[in-house]
Amino acid sequence: MNNQEISTYTIPAGTTIGHVHLKVSDLERSIQFYCEVLGFSLKMRFGNSAAFVAAGNYHHHIGLNTWQSAGMPPAPDRGVGMYHAAILLPTRKDLAQMFVRLQEAGITLQGASDHGVSEALYLADPDNNGLEIYWDKPMDQWPIDADGNLVMFTKPLNFKDLLAQL
Repeated sequence: MNNQEISTYTIPAGTTIGHVHLKVSDLERSIQFYCEVLGFSLKMRFGNSAAFVAAGNYHHHIGLNTWQSAGMPPAPDRGVGMYHAAILLPTRKDLAQMFVRLQEAGITLQGASDHGVSEALYLADPDNNGLEIYWDKPMDQWPIDADGNLVMFTKPLNFKDLLAQL
């Protein structure tokens, strides 16, 4: 590929990110968190070294493995690596239900924000892998400035209004 091809290429608008694969220290603990706390379904496992979980009938949204991480300490807060994996829920009501589920499970949120285009809950899994669980607002509600540019922001999430969805 020459520089002209690279500079003019645009990834297709229909592109999605299909799944994330995480290194974990304790496979059983991670399966319990992703399935029993977050509500994913266990789709497949490779003995005690890997498991695949998904929402609905998809083959997997999250892979969990201990191939290079069994018994290792949690990921550090500071340093290079993934900031968080984002889990997109279909509706605002789903986000409200997830918030209640997390509270009932005793999960401490690291943050909760309204970004104008979405509302999000931030937390860490048992290995300190960052997670964002969010829903996207309808595009016609996204904040746009006078020049037609998208204006995202970070404001505190209005929990009272969110819970009114239930």
